[in-house]
Order: sequence, then C-alpha cells, then structure tokens
Amino acid sequence: MTSWQLVRFFAGAFVLLSLALGVPGSPLFVSQWWLAFTAFVGINLLQSALTRWCMMESLWRKLGIRPGC
Repeated sequence: MTSWQLVRFFAGAFVLLSLALGVPGSPLFVSQWWLAFTAFVGINLLQSALTRWCMMESLWRKLGIRPGC
C-alpha cells in the first residue's frame, strides 16, 4: 500500500471505531465523547484537502512507506 492509501484506510478505521464507541445504540458504546475523535478525523481530512499536506502521510513516508500518485 502507498502512504495515501494507508492514510485513508486508517482514517476510515478510526471513524468507524470512534462511532462504535460513541453512539449510544452501539454494543461497544463507552462514552459520547468518542464522537469528538470522529470530528477530529474529519477536520484533519478537510485540512489535508485544502492545504495538500497531511501529517499522517508525512509520518508514513518517514517510516519508509512509498508515496502514492
């Protein structure tokens, strides 16, 4: 996988996990404060779309993951 694919994979996984932990109807519900993490991921996705820079993608590249197109 390339760095941008890993960013999107982990963003999707974090959103689904935080929704599972933050929505009261979920069997994994812990606290509604987990929804703040969902918002954090969404804000970071918007920021990276507008600035064309993503910290997580930079971290993946420093770990040796090849960049994507």
